[in-house]
Amino acid sequence: MKRAGSSRWVCMALATAGMVGALSGCVPLVVGGGMATAALSAADRRTTGAQVEDQGIELRASDRIRQAGLGDGVRVNTTSYNRKVLLSGEARTEKDKQEVERLVRDVNNVEGVFNEIEVVPFISSLTQRGKDSIITTQVKASLLDAKDLQASAIKVVTENKVVYLMGIVTERESKRAAEIARGINDVRKVVRLFELTTDEALANYMPGDGSPTRAAESGTP
Repeated sequence: MKRAGSSRWVCMALATAGMVGALSGCVPLVVGGGMATAALSAADRRTTGAQVEDQGIELRASDRIRQAGLGDGVRVNTTSYNRKVLLSGEARTEKDKQEVERLVRDVNNVEGVFNEIEVVPFISSLTQRGKDSIITTQVKASLLDAKDLQASAIKVVTENKVVYLMGIVTERESKRAAEIARGINDVRKVVRLFELTTDEALANYMPGDGSPTRAAESGTP
């Protein structure tokens, strides 16, 4: 039985209206005197500097991939968290997959790359990507429903029904978030790409002021 708390549907409605930022304490990012479309979250466990850098990394990485002229045989999404980049999507050849990784590793300030691009004979349809968006929304809403997790600390990405989880979390939070994601309809796999910290480190941590002690962790539960 899938749990469908009332806050889940509130979150979905707000996401449709483009208002989710209000739930997570997001503030607009001002660059060069103008208002950027990206936002920083006051509840994020990354420093504000890391949040800004991650936004820049995603833009630079996407631009490099686009300029490489790999054509219609590649569809890649870049997601940066604490300067670690998740590459998700599809490529028709292993060569293209590795070329995308090479391009992104050369982007300034990238400290690591998780290359989760799938090599497939055909690029997925818009219909499948729409289903992935629904799964992402459902996972985020379920994390928000959970009273024992800080949903704003976890980034969710879905590709071809595979859910990727990123963030700075404790071992307990890592296992709990994966458990929640696995409980969503149509999810075929959950991949944890968390940076692990401790309860003690979080107790002395103020978002925006520093970074908790952490160790990288990846893999499936």
